Amino acid sequence: MKELRETIEDMSSPDYTRRMAAEYEQLKIRFLKLKKMLEEWDYETLPFTPNCPRGLYNLQIRAMTDYLAVLEARAVIEGITLSV
Repeated sequence: MKELRETIEDMSSPDYTRRMAAEYEQLKIRFLKLKKMLEEWDYETLPFTPNCPRGLYNLQIRAMTDYLAVLEARAVIEGITLSV
């Protein structure tokens, strides 16, 4: 998996397929980081105390999951290859 900074060039590409693939990569990176944070929270190994209630983070991860699914469906329909 790339780092966010490695997606910058594709995000500013004139080619919408590259921009969409980069959008997907960025979302996937953020999703995995949030998922890891929530797992650490569950196992009580989180090195900080979040300010927001857990329910808000649950809504965020659910929205991100839906957004990933939308981008994946579009990619299939539009013939765009996404990294995994």
